[in-house]
Amino acid sequence: MSTAILTGQPVPGSSIEADLRSLGFDVRIASDAAAAGALLAEVPAGQRVAVVDARFVGHEHALRLGLTDPRFPLAAIPGAVTAQPAARRALALAMDRATAGGNTAASEPATTGGTEPAAVGSAESAPEAVTGDAPETVSGEAPAPVGTLLTGALADRVAAALSADGSDPHRPDLGSLVATVPDDPQTRNEARQAVAAVDDEAVRLKSAVKARDGFFTTYCISPYSRYIARWCARRGLTPNQVTTASLVTALIAAACAATGTRPGFVAAGVLLLASFVLDCTDGQLARYSLQYSTLGAWLDATFDRAKEYAYYAGLALGAARGGDDVWALALGAMVLQTCRHVVDFSFNEANVDSTAATANTSPTAALSGRLDSVGWTVWVRRMIVLPIGERWAMIAVLTALTTPRITFYALLIGCAFAATYTTAGRVLRSLTRKARRTDRAARALADLTDSGPLAERLAGALKPVARRLPGFTAPAVALLGGAAVTATAALTGFGGPWPVLAALLYVLTSALAVARPLKGPLDWLVPPFLRAAEYGTVLALAAGAGVNGALPAAYGLVAAVAYHHYDTVYRIRGDAGAPPPWLVRATGGHEGRTLAVVVLAALLTASQFAVALTVLAVAVALLVLLESIRFWVTAHRGGAPAVHDEGEPA
Repeated sequence: MSTAILTGQPVPGSSIEADLRSLGFDVRIASDAAAAGALLAEVPAGQRVAVVDARFVGHEHALRLGLTDPRFPLAAIPGAVTAQPAARRALALAMDRATAGGNTAASEPATTGGTEPAAVGSAESAPEAVTGDAPETVSGEAPAPVGTLLTGALADRVAAALSADGSDPHRPDLGSLVATVPDDPQTRNEARQAVAAVDDEAVRLKSAVKARDGFFTTYCISPYSRYIARWCARRGLTPNQVTTASLVTALIAAACAATGTRPGFVAAGVLLLASFVLDCTDGQLARYSLQYSTLGAWLDATFDRAKEYAYYAGLALGAARGGDDVWALALGAMVLQTCRHVVDFSFNEANVDSTAATANTSPTAALSGRLDSVGWTVWVRRMIVLPIGERWAMIAVLTALTTPRITFYALLIGCAFAATYTTAGRVLRSLTRKARRTDRAARALADLTDSGPLAERLAGALKPVARRLPGFTAPAVALLGGAAVTATAALTGFGGPWPVLAALLYVLTSALAVARPLKGPLDWLVPPFLRAAEYGTVLALAAGAGVNGALPAAYGLVAAVAYHHYDTVYRIRGDAGAPPPWLVRATGGHEGRTLAVVVLAALLTASQFAVALTVLAVAVALLVLLESIRFWVTAHRGGAPAVHDEGEPA
């Protein structure tokens, strides 16, 4: 239960008390500032608490955005401020500051636009209201300076005190929604007219749709999936339940594809699209009802990958029933798609701390900005990178109408083009951008490399050498070492000694790549180069074994390792740090696993190698899954800050 403390003189006919109760607040009335402070002290420490002016006039959804979003410890809108349990002390201190001398303070109204009665933005800005991008203003008003702490509504004074203390509350973009505290009947009447002029539910429904999405999702899914989200909200369904339903639907689609029959392929395509509709719905439900959670963000992100890669496996099984072995294509598609994501993740983490002054200093970024000003180019550029909506639609249609081999060929060609396009643009941006990598970015990139004990120990010994090498050394040696081991595994035949020698060289180059902090302009390429080397080597050796079961076992191993790498990304994004060192050591790190696989290929027969890959896949999967589930469930139960990842377009 949450508690709302209503302050100030009650207004006859006001709906504020009913609105707060409908949002799940237990409402208490404070006759003055001193009583509000006393009531605040009485609220149990584990509850969210809000301070709201009794004169507040506005939309219920404005209150919902300002007072119930679980992602932010502190939040405020005109006339209301709230704190989650972790920020209760900051709120109490701000209340003390705001009420000191409050009996002599002027009682000027707190509005959002001078004499205007309401906080009103453009209707176009409404979809941004719940995306989590918190501007520093609410409808154009900056947080009050310290000198105004003793003026205006108590809630606004508290919010100003929080800002002055350095605990700036989140201020959601209200768009066209109204939130104001009028102090006379005329302005109150004008505010109520402004409320009546804007459809609260229409804004809320529109805001449920992600502001930036692909063409297929925007025009073919979201126009109706938002209504499914509202239907789910009204029946008490949670985003996690919808996410699970999407996963189950995709797994059924994969099973249909595995039948290898035309009716099965048609059903698989239809169900894959249905799964994607549910995948869009869960995020829209989270935004519509503000049901964000750490566990939900993890489920949404990991289930997306599980659905897609399970579907690839289903297609491969279905093709095998028809006498066509496409496991190598399925594994190649998974490797390519995973490496694409690692490029996205690494580039974003390398530049996450860039300021506005340095984020767009490259000519490439300037050109991109100019292209975004031309409407049709925005959609073309979003489509050619083959985001998840376009990709799944293509897979579904080709599954229903053609064969798994054709589906994988189209997928590989499309993803290869998209990867080349996006990576080239990011390389150009990095070479010309005037920005410096922070220690935080360097640590994130180091965690993304997934270096094991071999690389770490060698890196310590190679630090003096690495300091004297040029800045481009890290990505260059990572690329050369990875290309050497992958090419040798693919070209020298199964069972020979050369891949082992190349793997030893790979261990050395991997250590040299991480021997100094990854702060160079292109050092974000190191993790994707290492991912491509490890996955590509497993693919090459399994294909070279030429026995039944080797490629499916390799598919399982790469899937387990890829899950570990995705899990690392989601922990970093949630400010939870990297997986524990013992897990990285237990799984060997990328260089340890690569060396182990090539040694097994050299020592075992092809059939024994397939069995060894299966055992290794099961062992890695058990380790990473159990630790991942333990971590995320513990974080959720421990009250970790709720997050909501709007997701990568790819």
